[in-house]
Amino acid sequence: MSRVAVLGAGSWGTAFSMVLADAGQDVALWGRRSEVCEQVTQKHENTDYLPGIELPSAVWATPDPAQALDGADVVVLAVPSQTLRSNLAEWAPLLPSEAVLVSLMKGIELGTTKRMSEVIAEMTGADAARIAVVSGPNLAKEIALRQPAASVIACAEEDVAEKLQLTCMTSYFRPYTNSDVVGVELCGAVKNVIALAVGLAHGMGFGDNSKASIITRGLAEMTRLGEALGADAATFAGLAGIGDLIATCMSPLSRNRTFGENLGRGMSLEEVIAATKQTAEGVKSCESILALGRASDVDMPITEHVTAAVHDGLPPREIVRRIMSRSAKSEGD
Repeated sequence: MSRVAVLGAGSWGTAFSMVLADAGQDVALWGRRSEVCEQVTQKHENTDYLPGIELPSAVWATPDPAQALDGADVVVLAVPSQTLRSNLAEWAPLLPSEAVLVSLMKGIELGTTKRMSEVIAEMTGADAARIAVVSGPNLAKEIALRQPAASVIACAEEDVAEKLQLTCMTSYFRPYTNSDVVGVELCGAVKNVIALAVGLAHGMGFGDNSKASIITRGLAEMTRLGEALGADAATFAGLAGIGDLIATCMSPLSRNRTFGENLGRGMSLEEVIAATKQTAEGVKSCESILALGRASDVDMPITEHVTAAVHDGLPPREIVRRIMSRSAKSEGD
């Protein structure tokens, strides 16, 4: 049995805590709000994020990060990506010196264009062998319902990835290992932007041809960026790539797809934000992903137009006109 601290009591942090507990681990869940933590510990439920789902008794929660981190062998970070740096500024002195640090986050930091593992390394001083990433088709509610799912654990150190694999493997959650941390993280971040585009198309009433076209060209966009940054192209054809892309683009449980769908239906950005209870990572990360693409001289038309729609007010219909009027080219370009 390992002692695992999960920092972040949102839907994915809570669902992953369930996975860890079902795999036989002792799990401390940190949450900002004491009332949520009390509910998790005493009533074994998180009604704010996973209502109606009973949590294992091995999961307990606290608003005190020092208490959650005390004696942890593994520390799982499950906060919104744009808050990671400020949270780690507080948590870094509390982290056990030998603990493996695991990122569940799927974003690129605004301003620095750093991946989450890079922020973790910078803020904690941990080397690559102690930092891992979990990504894949991980819709939190389905996993919390213990529906069969697979995922990827990426770490530069193969032994660490394999140990983490055993730490969270259950009858319904099957993790695979991968050494391509760059590719796995880029997949997790960029697919959210593509899901926003699919949501826009769905909200405008377009059918499956349109959505399949966006997903396919979005995969090409993701892969181009990954290769430019040293990732393995094969990663984008795997669970973290096409697997997560399909789940996020096609499921009504996807926050990013739902956000785009509301924009496509004609809601203003302010109205969509007001109606969105949980973080849609692609909304903020699209800016940093576009900046990363431009710095790497990678053409990312879907990301470019989603960013213009979300942050500059570009009408969805204008996105369609602009993309469909782009110059003709080979599919391999």
